Amino acid sequence: MNKVPMTKEGHQKLQQELERLLKIERPNNIKAIAEARAHGDLSENAEYHAAKERQSFIEGRIHEVQSKLAFAHVIDPSRISQDKIAFGATVKLCDTDTAEEKIFMLVGTDEADVKNGKISITSPVGKSLIGKSVGDTVTVKAPAKTMEYEILEIRFE
Repeated sequence: MNKVPMTKEGHQKLQQELERLLKIERPNNIKAIAEARAHGDLSENAEYHAAKERQSFIEGRIHEVQSKLAFAHVIDPSRISQDKIAFGATVKLCDTDTAEEKIFMLVGTDEADVKNGKISITSPVGKSLIGKSVGDTVTVKAPAKTMEYEILEIRFE
């Protein structure tokens, strides 16, 4: 499998989640299973079945996070200095139809959070911005509509 680009912040969040799952969630769930077992007949014990389901979810998530961390390629945007848009760039755009300005940071797929201005490099907007420079106009064909943006500024923070 190929390395997956990720910011330092995204990598730290995954590490924190893994630590929480291993040190808090898993032990708490083991206690819940033991308590439910103590109530007797397991075939009709809803608490036991819920705790076992939760255990399955926790173990699956631990495996998923460990895999993401194993294939992570951590990129520090502040060390990138270029005039073209690449992973980690913070880009200021102007919608050519509405003159509305938007600011996006291009991040990995697991870090995307549109509400906080973080878009995936694999999203329609992200794909159309890669390799472009200040002053370029890009057309983004999204499922809902086609948008056109002028690139006003590129920063690597």
